[in-house]
Amino acid sequence: MTLQIKEVISKGDLKNFVCLPFLIYQSNPYWVPPIKKDEINSLLPSKNPCFKFVDAKFWIVYKNNMPAGRIGAMVHHKEIEKTKKKLGRFTRIEFIDDNEVVDALFSTAEAWLLQQGMEGIHGPLGFTNLDHQGMLIDGFNFMPSIASEYHMEYYRKHMQRLNYKKENDWLEFRLTLGNEIPEKATRLSDMMLQRFNLKVHHFKHTKELKPWIPKLFQTLNIAFSELAYVVELDDDVISFYINRYLQAINPAYVKVLSDDQDLVAGFIIGVPSLSEAMQKINGKVTLFNASAILKAKKKPEVVDLFLTGVLPDYQGKGVSAILINELQKVMIQDGVEQVETTGIFESNNKAIQHWKNYQHIQHKRKRCFVKLFHVPE
Repeated sequence: MTLQIKEVISKGDLKNFVCLPFLIYQSNPYWVPPIKKDEINSLLPSKNPCFKFVDAKFWIVYKNNMPAGRIGAMVHHKEIEKTKKKLGRFTRIEFIDDNEVVDALFSTAEAWLLQQGMEGIHGPLGFTNLDHQGMLIDGFNFMPSIASEYHMEYYRKHMQRLNYKKENDWLEFRLTLGNEIPEKATRLSDMMLQRFNLKVHHFKHTKELKPWIPKLFQTLNIAFSELAYVVELDDDVISFYINRYLQAINPAYVKVLSDDQDLVAGFIIGVPSLSEAMQKINGKVTLFNASAILKAKKKPEVVDLFLTGVLPDYQGKGVSAILINELQKVMIQDGVEQVETTGIFESNNKAIQHWKNYQHIQHKRKRCFVKLFHVPE
């Protein structure tokens, strides 16, 4: 059996790197394929402005001349500057259940990071918190949202075998909100709006939402600034993610709270679940399959909570409850009762307790692993 590890250099290499998960998960009913073009663009320095503060390399392992695994390694200069820790990242890890393949992937990524002066490695993490992050370790019988991840159940055993330890876990919930908002919740929401002099903004069209997007990201940068793995997003990076995700958003499912100076105190972005539609188009949008996405956007059965941000001055004061109430009003009109959350750090007790106020299941768990190198004196 021959084993070859190849650095991603050419366009053909990059295409093979992006297509590899389509081989790994080809018979899995839960995996949600990404758009191949988006994945390719995210790995090109000419397209992705995150390469301004990230050095990265990517590799594919071939076994018997067949793609068998892939990995990326990153030196994330903004994270290192923020944390003062020389931890590299591994990213976009995928592999068959084979010790030789897995060992080749991680030994290559670790060796390169060691050469760059790193003292350890953690992941899976991406360029930002809006990129791929976390490895699924529980909840393999549920489909992820397009903002989350899916992995094979055997991945975890290989991480443990290679002495990777838990660094942080994210929890995900499925909420059932019901077809009416309790009168008490409405009264509390109205009271908080009046107390803090906040205004709710609703949107029907993307052109109405666009002027608010830079303000949303300003609030996001402030609200998430102390969270692990988060770095401030500059204008170029913000534009990159707007161009990537704006088409997936139904403006009616975006709610913004502003103060009397039009500063965004909080926002919530719900996205009609596109997971099944993404499975149907299988990585490439064409004239013949685009209707699957359009139908999912207009007639959703589940809403995915893509992003929620609240300024620190308003956290713990009921602003999140106002936002979910406003979102629920639209969901009730559209006959949607279920919400899929994205990952919440298991240490975020306030957010977790908030979700537990609703009928819920905590059905998925993702993990960031860490491993320290034995750096010679």
